[in-house]
Amino acid sequence: MSFNRNENKNGKKSIVMEDSKMKKHVMVVGAIHIGFGGLGLIAALAVFFALNFAKGFVVGEEIPNLVLGFLSLSIPLLIGFMSTLGLIGGIGLLSFKSWARYLIIVVAALGCLNIPIGTLKGVYSLWVLLQDDTVKLFERA
Repeated sequence: MSFNRNENKNGKKSIVMEDSKMKKHVMVVGAIHIGFGGLGLIAALAVFFALNFAKGFVVGEEIPNLVLGFLSLSIPLLIGFMSTLGLIGGIGLLSFKSWARYLIIVVAALGCLNIPIGTLKGVYSLWVLLQDDTVKLFERA
């Protein structure tokens, strides 16, 4: 990746980022995390409603009702939290915010546990965000 010094109409010099392969990869990683973040939020709602629907079948049973009550809150919260982090981080990556790079590195590392799609997404995200050219891209932005 390289930077060019250009003069604008007022004669002031500015640094312009040229497109690089890593810039395109960062944009792809951001878009992937935004897309999967949105899908994850929808999935969290679906799991919440499905487990609450299942609770209706165990009315009067103490243990199953307790277990489904716990699961109907904890699983959607976990899915929703991780999806929200991915969504926010993806939006930040599209703006080349340095905090977003760190956030997506953490989200991608945790996502590697979600076999097979999360692993593919996580490995690709980590490969892109840990490259030297990407680090330089975020330092300049």
